[in-house]
Amino acid sequence: MRHRDPGPDRGQALVEFALVFPLFLLVLFGIIVYGLSVFYQQQLTNAAREAARYASIHSATSQCPTASTLAPIQNVPASYYACDAPPTWPLMTAAGENATWGVDRTNLHLAACWSGYVVAGWSATSGGYDAPPPGTYTIGGSQVTYATTLAPCSIGGIVDPQDNAGGVACAASMSTSDTASDQSDRTGVPVANAVTVYACYQWRPPMAGFLFLPATITQIAVITEPIERQQ
Repeated sequence: MRHRDPGPDRGQALVEFALVFPLFLLVLFGIIVYGLSVFYQQQLTNAAREAARYASIHSATSQCPTASTLAPIQNVPASYYACDAPPTWPLMTAAGENATWGVDRTNLHLAACWSGYVVAGWSATSGGYDAPPPGTYTIGGSQVTYATTLAPCSIGGIVDPQDNAGGVACAASMSTSDTASDQSDRTGVPVANAVTVYACYQWRPPMAGFLFLPATITQIAVITEPIERQQ
């Protein structure tokens, strides 16, 4: 009884498998890593949103008051609890972190800055902050005109990070500041004084070398929440 030699066909199948299988794994793990990236971006956005909400509702009458163009007030009345201290703001940061799941919080960083309308010559001591937008208002039966300007804030040296989030370097401690200069290149005018929260996550994707990805990918989310006038 004669047997057919399967050698050539078997060799061809092995070659085809060797060529296709790595590509199959590349596509499979690529889909998984892309899904993880979307998941972490969603978690980061949740963190920024909840942190901004916490900061926006803790206004002048709260236990940890803030003024929109100033950092959280440090010298608070004795009836208030201890406030967050820049640049970390642990209470606000905790509110953002508690909105995440499955995220390495040691690589999750948040920073916030406050912006708003101000009158000419404003300062933290002289007042003139938390002013209304430019316009004419009826106050006590009289017409009052405010020629106010927008004083945006900055995070990591980037003025108004909502417009240029990619320019902020992700770090555990990001410097924040306020400025009284009006920004003519701002893309939109907020409806109220506002707080901006910048959140970033330094993610190390699995099998980054196999997928030709950077060892660390920085994901960013920026949320701005309006603050009601506090006077």
